[in-house]
Amino acid sequence: MILTLITSLSILTLIFSAFFFKDLINNKQHFEKQTSYLTTSVIGFITNFFDTLGIGSFAPLTALLRGLKQIQDKVLPGTLNVSVTIPVMIEAFVFIRIIEVEKVTLFSMVVAATIGSAFGATIVSKLSEKIIQRIMGIALMITAFLMLSGQMGWIKELGVGTAIGLEGIKLMIAVLVNVALGAFQASGVGMYAPSMALVYVLGMSPAVSFPIMMASSAFALPSASIRYVKEKTYNRKAALAITISGIFGVLIAAFIVKSLPLYILTWLVIVVIIYTSITLLKSGFLTKLTID
Repeated sequence: MILTLITSLSILTLIFSAFFFKDLINNKQHFEKQTSYLTTSVIGFITNFFDTLGIGSFAPLTALLRGLKQIQDKVLPGTLNVSVTIPVMIEAFVFIRIIEVEKVTLFSMVVAATIGSAFGATIVSKLSEKIIQRIMGIALMITAFLMLSGQMGWIKELGVGTAIGLEGIKLMIAVLVNVALGAFQASGVGMYAPSMALVYVLGMSPAVSFPIMMASSAFALPSASIRYVKEKTYNRKAALAITISGIFGVLIAAFIVKSLPLYILTWLVIVVIIYTSITLLKSGFLTKLTID
């Protein structure tokens, strides 16, 4: 089953890459002038480096791209999904191989996230900028709360389990939640923190959260990303720069650095997520809600 996952992921990587680079070649004259290759490359390297170490990339990417005025909010979900698809696939290849997870659990959660992402992208690509701001603002605040709960020990079950798989009602809960997490990812909210919290609460070993959340994310991303490419609702220049620099960030983190004391960095990410959530909600509620 692991071989099937790896083979399927390889095929998905090739399919997505074909769609992505074909669109870039066909629309190279339409690259966004307000976006800087250098700035977005640095952003891509940093966020994907820490993504590989378990911090997550969507929230920091959102904060940095918006804070440095590299992107419009309307194309944020598409840009986030498209830009990290290949780097996250590389992460999944690495962690599926080095950390053991019960095969049925991993396969079920991956399929669930993929289904959620496919439906989520279909809906999100048709939403207005204001709705997207509201969705992302609320979801980011929830993510911040989950991360804060882990840091403060409010949820006692977080991080003390030893299981490498699930069965029965726990597996059903994990599958249903992963469908929702796949849909959230399509809307531009990373699934790492919620996925890690899910794994912890269900009594699994903290280590298995890495292959589960990265494989789930890797399989969920292409379906959403291909749709965003087709709909042309992403920033091409930023996506290209983040993809290329992000690959280097992933490889350095996975094979050279491997681990860092992330407690303080996690606190920093929580602050960034809360700040970004507040700014998105503020923008999302400034004017009357409309649907394109």
